[in-house]
Amino acid sequence: MEDSNELVQKQSWLNRNWKWLIPSGCLTLLVLVALFIGGVFYEVTSVLKDSEAYKESMIAVENNKLVVEKLGSPVETDGMVSGTVTSHNNIRTCDVQVPLKGPKGKGTLFVVGEKRGTWKYSEMSVYIEKTNEKIDLLKK
Repeated sequence: MEDSNELVQKQSWLNRNWKWLIPSGCLTLLVLVALFIGGVFYEVTSVLKDSEAYKESMIAVENNKLVVEKLGSPVETDGMVSGTVTSHNNIRTCDVQVPLKGPKGKGTLFVVGEKRGTWKYSEMSVYIEKTNEKIDLLKK
């Protein structure tokens, strides 16, 4: 009987606790992967929201009476901004989609443009979900 007590005492911490080590190690790995992916999404969204094209288009949305009439005021972003903003040889391009929401409904802002000195947009429009309507923000 004395030998079995000595055997239990001589087992290492790893031998006594391996059943807890494996699940907690897997959980830790999953949490680290989730944090990494979340960080990447946050960084990409931040880059898009910091772009001049995004800021200019959101000002155009807020100043468009028809968009404000359809979505209500205030018009805000609703979720994650997606798309691309690239720079090559001092030429910037953007192709961005911004989900929007207001008290009266939801929509999506589409912005496509190029910057060679100043931004020139080939598209800046808001699609209104409720009415399936597309409002061109480039028309005066």
